[in-house]
Amino acid sequence: MTPFQLAIDEAELDDLRDRLRRTRWPRAETVNDWSQGVPLSYIQELCAYWADDYTWRNCEHRLNAVGQFRTPIDGLDIHFLHARSPHPDALPLIMTHGWPGSVREFLDVIEPLVRPEDPADAFHVVCPSLPGFGFSGHPTRTGWNVQRVADAWTTLMARLGYTRYGAHGGDWGSVVTARIGATDPAHVAGVHLTIPVVDLAAEPDPDVVLSAFEQAGADRAAAFARTGMGYLTQQATRPQTLGYGLADSPAGQLAWIVEKFYAWTDCKGHPENAISREAMLDDVMLYWLPDTGATAARIYWESFPDMPDDTVRVPTGCSIFPLEHVRVPRARAEARLTDIRYWNELSVGGHFPALEQPATFVDELRTFFRLVRKE
Repeated sequence: MTPFQLAIDEAELDDLRDRLRRTRWPRAETVNDWSQGVPLSYIQELCAYWADDYTWRNCEHRLNAVGQFRTPIDGLDIHFLHARSPHPDALPLIMTHGWPGSVREFLDVIEPLVRPEDPADAFHVVCPSLPGFGFSGHPTRTGWNVQRVADAWTTLMARLGYTRYGAHGGDWGSVVTARIGATDPAHVAGVHLTIPVVDLAAEPDPDVVLSAFEQAGADRAAAFARTGMGYLTQQATRPQTLGYGLADSPAGQLAWIVEKFYAWTDCKGHPENAISREAMLDDVMLYWLPDTGATAARIYWESFPDMPDDTVRVPTGCSIFPLEHVRVPRARAEARLTDIRYWNELSVGGHFPALEQPATFVDELRTFFRLVRKE
């Protein structure tokens, strides 16, 4: 384990500001909404703020304050945050982000998880950056699919000395976390998911009657399949081609991510209703600074179509947020997740709950893991 301290050279930040101020803009959209993508006026406003008012050092300081490390696993340096609780009986918890997320998603929830009012709810928190994301190593050969990531995470927890632990994930993190539950049941106390991972291509049971909440989820998923899959198709088929624009243009990298902060959150028409401007830019910086536009996109190319479908028999908790773009009925989830101990359908929140609803997110983790801590 090697301690890792961020100290980005000021010249890199100056270069970013210069690129932002020299952006060559496309023509404006021909609609009055986001149906063609991020509106020109909004991305120009964000880029001006990024160049003139945003302070990267605040995020850098927060990441360093948590405690950052790197360790080689399976030939690749893995970056992770590690915050140990002062409470000796704390449950180790590994939390995995997805795309276009980062470890920044968890900065607002680490402290209440590590130092809760009730010591019985305490966690030792581990937040790794996926391979090719953030300050983890960038694979130079093929093979880093989600199965391999899950194996690396079990190695990481063993290396940290955690013989019994919980796991949480959203987006790709849900896929990785479910796989951890399937392959390391001897050490996993339970897994918590915001997307129950099932075979989405399987035909649903026609005899299952959907609740109003479930039907709304099915309608949202159908709309996503019609108009929201462009990013996925590009990243799953030609991530390298996409990467040239993302590596060269901070405005392009920003737009590629901010569109998802609009489309996938409970933002009521504007992304900053769900996630602060600072948090969005912090997240984008964890793609821009280490140049991960292509390497982060590659997880789609590596992992589709061979997604893991191992049966998960460890205790499972699912927190289903209403504006999540992939929602499945509990009956379908139970086909793979055979020991669901906790299932909660919430009234607010979307794809990035630790950013959108941090207090609710913490409560969901505490509620589920109370059920399995002592087993």
